[in-house]
Amino acid sequence: MALMITDECINCDVCEPECPNSAISQGPEIYVIDPNLCTECVGHYDEPQCQQVCPVDCIPHSPDHAETQDQLMAKYQRIHGG
Repeated sequence: MALMITDECINCDVCEPECPNSAISQGPEIYVIDPNLCTECVGHYDEPQCQQVCPVDCIPHSPDHAETQDQLMAKYQRIHGG
């Protein structure tokens, strides 16, 4: 499933450059994750990099975007032309 950023975000700017799919951007108040681009780093890394660097642990799985590992890999291939 895609990840999301909660309102606990402190806008520290560390997650955005870590995303290999450019799924993270500055929203009106906090950073946001585009669920159409988020693969939880499947195809790139073993674990979501944004979660690894977030100092306040505000990047959980989005209950609105449940996806299997196969679906995440298919999304990765679609995004990166694989």
